[in-house]
Amino acid sequence: MKFTPEQITALNAPLSKANVRQRRQAGRTLDYIEGWHAIDEANRIFGFDGWSRETLSLTRVSETPRKIGKEKRDGWGVSYLAHVRVAVFAGDRAIVREGTGSGHGIDADIGLAHESAAKEAETDAMKRALMTFGNPFGLALYDKTQANVQDAPSAALEMALGAARACTTREALRACLARNRQALDPSEATTLKDECTALAKALPENEKEPA
Repeated sequence: MKFTPEQITALNAPLSKANVRQRRQAGRTLDYIEGWHAIDEANRIFGFDGWSRETLSLTRVSETPRKIGKEKRDGWGVSYLAHVRVAVFAGDRAIVREGTGSGHGIDADIGLAHESAAKEAETDAMKRALMTFGNPFGLALYDKTQANVQDAPSAALEMALGAARACTTREALRACLARNRQALDPSEATTLKDECTALAKALPENEKEPA
C-alpha cells in the first residue's frame, strides 16, 4: 500500500513562506523551519499514529568552559551530534529515513547547556530525516531559487480545496473544479486541478476525471 492521493498532494505542495524562519550564522542569513512545525506537519499529513521517531545515537562532541553574556560570566559551551530515524507507515509498509544533526548549548549551568545542546541536535536530525519527504518539511529551502516556497494559499483556494476533498464522485469533482477555478488566479487554479486529479484516482473508475 502506498501513500493516499491526499498525502501525495500534501507532500508535493509548496512550502508556505509563513512557516519559514531566519537566523544569522557565520555572517549569513539562513532559512529554516522550526522543529515544532515539522512535527505538526508530520501529524497532519501522516496522522498522529502514522509515523515514529527514534534517536539512534546522541554523542557529546564538545564541552568547553567559556565566557557568556555582556558581563563575561563563567559558563559552558556544549555541542552534541544526533542520529535519528523516522519511520512513516503507509498501510503495511514502513518507509524509513534517517538524518544527522548538531546542537549547541551555552549556559552558566552546565546541565542546562547539555540539555539545550542535546534537544537541538535531536530536533535538527529529525528535521533532516523528515525533509526527504518533501517541501512541507523544508526540502524547498535547499533549492537556491526557492521556487517551491510560496505565499500561503488564499481563503478562496482553501475553501475550494475543502469542497473538493468532500466530493465522493468524479462528477462531483468536475463540478467543484468548474465552479471554483474562475475565482482563482492561474497558479491556484492549477493547484486545485492537481488536487482534484489526485483525489479522482481514489474514486470509482466509471466516473470521468476532472478536465
